[in-house]
Amino acid sequence: MIGAGARVSRRGLVVAAAVGVVGGCSGGEGSAKKKNAPARPVPGVAERAQAARDSGGLVTRYDAAIAAHPTLAGRLAPLRAEVAQHVQAFGGKVAAPPTGSTPTPTPTPPPTTPPDSPAQTLTALAAAERELADRRAKVLLTVPGDLARLLASAAAAGAGHVVLLNAKPKPA
Repeated sequence: MIGAGARVSRRGLVVAAAVGVVGGCSGGEGSAKKKNAPARPVPGVAERAQAARDSGGLVTRYDAAIAAHPTLAGRLAPLRAEVAQHVQAFGGKVAAPPTGSTPTPTPTPPPTTPPDSPAQTLTALAAAERELADRRAKVLLTVPGDLARLLASAAAAGAGHVVLLNAKPKPA
């Protein structure tokens, strides 16, 4: 602490101001390195794109399951619609499907062939949802906050889908 009797000379003030100005204006070594350094990828961009592709692939699996087993359409349509919303939330494009009622992501991954029985199809969809939810949970700590929250939300929805897909249907 400066005592009450201590005085600062004009010369001291001028030197302090000059040091501050010169220090603030110089580029230093960091500026030269930044200009010549390759651009670093923006954190989370690749992960967001991968999440959109993953959700798009899952929508395709739902579409194939509904096409192969129309009796499952009522049960699978709401889950498929949520996954299509994930595609959009991750920045993917969703186009109108050929049938017109539910959106399909673009570009569409290669079609998958669902199992022969509806029960096996539900089990396969549940396994795909579980695997994707687990992968998303592992990525959470490596991405920026907003994307981590979005991935966590999609992973939680996927875990909920697993429960719904594994549930025995109630008799009508």
